[in-house]
Amino acid sequence: MSQLIKITLPDGSVREYEKGTTGLQIAASISEGLARNVLAAKVNSQVWDATRAIEQDSTLQLLTWNDLEGKNTFWHSSAHLMAEALEALYPGIKFGIGPPIETGFYYDVDFGDHKLEGEELEKIEAKMIELAKQKSEFIRKEVSKQDAIAYFQEKGDEYKLDLLEGLEDGTITFYEQGNFTDLCRGPHIPNTGFVKAVKLTNIAGAYWRGDEKRKMLTRIYGVTFPKAQELKDYLTLLEEAKKRDHRKIGRELELFTFSEKVGMGLPLWLPKGTLLRERLVAFMKRAQDKSGYQQVTTPHIGHKVLYETSGHYEKYGKDSFQPIMTPNEGEAFLLKPMNCPHHCEIYKHKPRSYKDLPIRYAEFGTVYRYEQSGELHGLTRVRGFTQDDAHIFCRPDQVKEEFIKVIDLVLYVFKALGFQDYTAQISLRDPEKREKYIGTDEAWEKAESAIIEAAAEKGLETVTELGEAAFYGPKLDFMVKDALGRKWQLGTIQVDYQLPDRFQLEYIGSDNQKHRPVMIHRAPFGSLERFVAVLIEHCAGDFPLWLAPEQINILPISEKYISYAEELKGILEDAGITGNIDNRDEKIGRKIRDSEVKKVPFMLIVGEKEQEERKVAVRKHGQGDLGSLSLEEFIEYFQGIISQSLSKE
Repeated sequence: MSQLIKITLPDGSVREYEKGTTGLQIAASISEGLARNVLAAKVNSQVWDATRAIEQDSTLQLLTWNDLEGKNTFWHSSAHLMAEALEALYPGIKFGIGPPIETGFYYDVDFGDHKLEGEELEKIEAKMIELAKQKSEFIRKEVSKQDAIAYFQEKGDEYKLDLLEGLEDGTITFYEQGNFTDLCRGPHIPNTGFVKAVKLTNIAGAYWRGDEKRKMLTRIYGVTFPKAQELKDYLTLLEEAKKRDHRKIGRELELFTFSEKVGMGLPLWLPKGTLLRERLVAFMKRAQDKSGYQQVTTPHIGHKVLYETSGHYEKYGKDSFQPIMTPNEGEAFLLKPMNCPHHCEIYKHKPRSYKDLPIRYAEFGTVYRYEQSGELHGLTRVRGFTQDDAHIFCRPDQVKEEFIKVIDLVLYVFKALGFQDYTAQISLRDPEKREKYIGTDEAWEKAESAIIEAAAEKGLETVTELGEAAFYGPKLDFMVKDALGRKWQLGTIQVDYQLPDRFQLEYIGSDNQKHRPVMIHRAPFGSLERFVAVLIEHCAGDFPLWLAPEQINILPISEKYISYAEELKGILEDAGITGNIDNRDEKIGRKIRDSEVKKVPFMLIVGEKEQEERKVAVRKHGQGDLGSLSLEEFIEYFQGIISQSLSKE
């Protein structure tokens, strides 16, 4: 007699199936169309192979290409498909790891003496498509550690043997498809036939285990799709992304540069880039001043004891820059990796009353974190960056109100900078791995509840992610979509009951007893460097008028009108409008084209008529001729655009 199990679907309905039924079979019982699109199954909150038997009562979500976890499974399987193609084309190669990433997958490969060239990628793509058409099933096998070691010893793959050292017997699985076998937790798609389109996008180097003392492997990046048209759309997007690359635009607009002599990952801001930064800082300071923040300044280094007290040294010390030793034996300082411990000490410098709270300290503090050289990328991943950091010290009954005020500030920033498409990610601790976090369960529950309630009251579109909290507290991360639909994490708010405890921060309550304040960490920009990079790519260098480092370009038709242009420049500067005079001996058409390339918002053309009438002929970047305006009319028009951009309405 067969045994029945109960399967609860996402809509709450419950169906009965025979024990050992797979997610794919359940999909087929609902709809053949659904079954053709199922890539994986989420069983009791864990992602499984859709072909894996379900042995007990379970919740079930069937994952397709439209689900993030479905895409991840598809791309993880594609990494295995690429590995099979590589092994067929280059016998004897060895494999490191091959995970899915946000935009596809990669696999780290040891090619021995062979150096993979870019033109070989097309041959690998063709082999992948050939193998995909065979519709080979991904077969999961549980393997003992002894047998797994024996298999990879015989194969001669030291990288898989290295990975096996950290695995326990009874937790090891192999996956086979076609002629390829890999050490892998899975899950995978039902068969290779789901992969219809392949593009290998890049070749890079990657040290094994991220250790610069170990061998450099070849990292091959790729992306695959279930439909050929989706690949065509993706490649079009990729071309547009190249045009918007912040490194390219930053160079063209002369915003920032890097120098090997200064050091990798340490950006040098050029005059125009510095002006852009200063405008962002001034914008945030004005908003913070109105919200009751006090500016503070802290050193670029701190005593090692400071970070031991905060817990940061234990958590991140190995990955930081090495300590700076002083002439005093045993005395060590660190380059500041974060600002919060310094702000705790500022709070602590005198006694506090409940009437003093909340206290809001803000600082544009530059911090330093050592990143592997292979991980550095323009302004998005650097070793020195400036955070628009602030820390709010408040009573427990003030947490939600303060949290909501910070949400309002973040949303104001997004509006002023043209980010309209975003979701708020509620990042909570992993309840299964509580040892990763510091603090009591009670404090965590309070902090998590405050974030969830504040987000609900503001009506934010939210997603909840377990395991994404900081080690000291939960947080709200804002995930912003740019003009190309790419997601970036910009802006974070974190509730922290732990640092006040570690630093023994206190205030005297209305009951005349000592109490611990709660700390809220917030950074609407995150880091100025990363924020500028994302902003450049979002607007392709066409910055909002209030932020543009070069807002106008005055174009005299000939040298006879340069003195009038200089007079105009002085008047406009007095009105807070910055720019330059193009006094080159060039035709006006060339000057206009060059200003368009530089993405200068306004061109003011001056000749005999304009000088006589005390006017300017105005051209707007990307729009063309706006006609002739008096200086007063132009200033009013210009300031009206900025007022509208920075309005909180």
